[in-house]
Amino acid sequence: MIRFRSVGFVLGQLIGAIAVSMLVPLGYALYVGDALGPIALPLVITGAVSLTLMLLAGRPARDLSQREALLLTVAAWLALALFGCLPFMFTPHFNGFTDCFFESVSGFTTTGATVLPRVEVLSPSVQLWRCFTHWLGGLGIIVLALAVLPLVGHGGMQLYRAEFSGARSEKLKPRVAETARALWMVYVGLTVVEIAALKAAGMSYFDAACHAFGTLGTGGFSTNTASIGGFHNPTIEWIIILFMLFGGMSFIQHFRLWIGRDPFPVFRDLELRGYLAIILAVSAVISVDLIWRSGYEFERAIRGAMFQVVSIITTTGFITEDFELWSPLCHVLLLALMFVGGCTGSTSGGLKVARVMLLGRLVDREFKRMVEPRGVFAVRFSGQVMTERSIQSLLNLLYVVLAVYFLACVLLTAIGLDLVTSISAVAATMFNVGPGLGAVGPMDHYGGLPIAAKWVLSGCMLAGRLEFYTVLVLLTPAFWRR
Repeated sequence: MIRFRSVGFVLGQLIGAIAVSMLVPLGYALYVGDALGPIALPLVITGAVSLTLMLLAGRPARDLSQREALLLTVAAWLALALFGCLPFMFTPHFNGFTDCFFESVSGFTTTGATVLPRVEVLSPSVQLWRCFTHWLGGLGIIVLALAVLPLVGHGGMQLYRAEFSGARSEKLKPRVAETARALWMVYVGLTVVEIAALKAAGMSYFDAACHAFGTLGTGGFSTNTASIGGFHNPTIEWIIILFMLFGGMSFIQHFRLWIGRDPFPVFRDLELRGYLAIILAVSAVISVDLIWRSGYEFERAIRGAMFQVVSIITTTGFITEDFELWSPLCHVLLLALMFVGGCTGSTSGGLKVARVMLLGRLVDREFKRMVEPRGVFAVRFSGQVMTERSIQSLLNLLYVVLAVYFLACVLLTAIGLDLVTSISAVAATMFNVGPGLGAVGPMDHYGGLPIAAKWVLSGCMLAGRLEFYTVLVLLTPAFWRR
């Protein structure tokens, strides 16, 4: 039986964490003399709801079951989107609740899809909150909560697994709260280093902080409508390429490097090598295509191709070029990278490189079985033999992903979107990338889509961020059965 009082109490604390997070843009508004209303009023509302929910729930049980952790995970992300959109609702630049909710979901899921034709119209404090949602959602505010909420107790591992995909197989510390704190230590450290690097390259501290939030969170919101391309600074582009690469790597590997262990085992990691190999191979193909078809200079071709490839595979979504003007070959490759995503245990979306590589090994095994029907072939990955249960789980996930993808595409075409826009918009939101093709291309926005389409895509963003099962399991009768 699900203990709703326990779930409600922890949810109240998580909502309180959102209110505390709003102190960052509020402090900046006080510093620059910005209007306080768009941040102060949402902070008061969010804090009041948090206190009310905790008082009504009373003293909960210490442990959370796995079902309660799954319910709390989904409820927490809905609360993030709902209360996170309040600062947008108190500004005149969003067309109603749907647009505010879409922007908030896009921020916290680190998708980076925007409904704004021009982002410069927002006040500095709202701009900061908009980019800060990437940073909070990147590693997961639930992981942050686990670092400071001992109430979750032994059920914390279930909540940690439900939220942080890829951490299932390995913990850095014996206790989950210590693991969460270790991950955030790395996350904060990398953010500070990137802010310093971007400032040295010519950005203001404000722009550097906002883009560092988006880079390490693999988001994509920018303070400039033209995104990174609006700064016209190759040094800034190379710095962001480097930190997007970091954002797409497993934070477990980051932690190992951080504490000074031997780096060679990190770079012998099979998934990391596959991740880097995909980036180099696709970047090389696109660079040659840009030089051959579009007449790009060598350095610009390398930089433009590398930036967009890293931005798409890490599902960050920053842009420097209107890649919709590139050849269909480039479009196909970039669309494929949306499905691949970054490494397991990173802030990236997508299927993850390890899963894609494992699928390739499964296909190879089937070919071997066709040649030698009586042979017994084990599937190995990173030196470990994969169990049949793990393989079946992977195939089930792939089926769910394709089913949700097809259903969402059908819904968008039924609403009235063209095929290219529907296919790319679902991929860009479901895998938390941001820019797509067609009406949602790199130089366009999602504001012109019908309201129904925005709700479908909001659902895609949440499902993709929570790896599908976490959301879909709540729709099954078995989950609610006593």
